[in-house]
Amino acid sequence: MPILGIDYDKCINCDICLSACTDPEFYIKKNQKQDKVIFEDPNNWCIKCGQCIAQCPEDAIIYEGMGDSFTFEGINSLDSLISYETLFKFLAANRSVRKYKKEKVPEDVLKKVIQAMYYASTAANMKSENFYVISDPEKIKALSDAIFEEHVKEPSEKEHWIDKKERYNKTNRDPVYYNAPHLIVVTSNFNMLMEGFNIGNIITYGRLAAQALGLGTCWNGYTTLAIQKNPKIRKIADIRGNVVAAFTIGYPAVNFHRVSPRSPNKTKGLT
Repeated sequence: MPILGIDYDKCINCDICLSACTDPEFYIKKNQKQDKVIFEDPNNWCIKCGQCIAQCPEDAIIYEGMGDSFTFEGINSLDSLISYETLFKFLAANRSVRKYKKEKVPEDVLKKVIQAMYYASTAANMKSENFYVISDPEKIKALSDAIFEEHVKEPSEKEHWIDKKERYNKTNRDPVYYNAPHLIVVTSNFNMLMEGFNIGNIITYGRLAAQALGLGTCWNGYTTLAIQKNPKIRKIADIRGNVVAAFTIGYPAVNFHRVSPRSPNKTKGLT
């Protein structure tokens, strides 16, 4: 049981944890006789969302096996850390990078990207995902070749992929992974629609973190589609999981001087 109870030496009896709980009065209850909050989870159903930990003003929740919690100046006023204008520019300028330098990304930098991905929200806080960082060029090439061959099998795609490979070969570029030095793969054993949304959110966290570290990325749908058609491809990189998504990552070999144009989407409910 990850949440073990309450540190009553710290607890000020504010009851904030009661309202913070995903299912109030189920895991965390008020003992009226003792006039204190108690934590009970005999069936171990707590989803470990950490809301009680995050909202407790006195850090009085006792827990284990959930990773580390931390705080920082400005956590109660996040708008003071970064303005909307600055964040908008950062988001609008995010691009899919398909040209990379040969230089490898240091492991400590890749770890920062992965760390950011840990904090992505997932439905019911399932956290069922596994992360793989593939840096071996031979393994990346083998995976790329298998994905290419799988797409060529599809009659409607064959001509496109053969033509693409011929064009990319002229500049010694990989038509699948664009000569990226690294590939990050996220998988899950839960084969359900919501898990795809979870992984999408996780990868978005990783791509934005990478951008903040001076790296370029590109979501690679080719990997997902090919593995859906031929699950055996996962064995090439020793990947396990029913749902698989990937993105390339490395130092970009291209500069962007302006934001790409985007037409507004249709939005109802606003004037």
